Amino acid sequence: MKSQRSQLRRSSSNSLERRTKPTVSLDYIVGLTDGEGCFYVCIRPPYNKNGGAMILLSFYIKMQEKDKFLLEKVKNTLDCGNVYFQNEKRPNHAKCYRYTVASHRDILGKVIPFFEKYPLQSTKVENFNIFCSIAEMVRNGEHHNQKGIEKIRLLKSKMNRRAR
Repeated sequence: MKSQRSQLRRSSSNSLERRTKPTVSLDYIVGLTDGEGCFYVCIRPPYNKNGGAMILLSFYIKMQEKDKFLLEKVKNTLDCGNVYFQNEKRPNHAKCYRYTVASHRDILGKVIPFFEKYPLQSTKVENFNIFCSIAEMVRNGEHHNQKGIEKIRLLKSKMNRRAR
């Protein structure tokens, strides 16, 4: 009898886990990223004795407060990241929310493979390619020395340039 109860308990909890969360199409994520997304690299101290630094890789999409539910759907679809309120202090900017993925594991294991499989259509693909190069350098530990940091800085300087 004891084993039956255990099996029943397990089966009922599994039915709750099977509930699906609302998602969006994969093409929608690509289009949303083309319009509102960003791949970002931050180089931060502490610099180590070899001139290395901490590298923060992040992917984000920012939308108005009324569209927060779409960011939640993106989060559910990609199965990583978080949605945050972003307090906007600039004049003429609405309150907004930001979907952010900042975990190296998720960047390398989910975000990059996603956009490799479902390519961006806009010029943001150039930023993505540079982002991937930097992520690979970080994966290989090249950010632990000054030569690697210099290469990362050079690549980063080519990202997210505004059209002039």
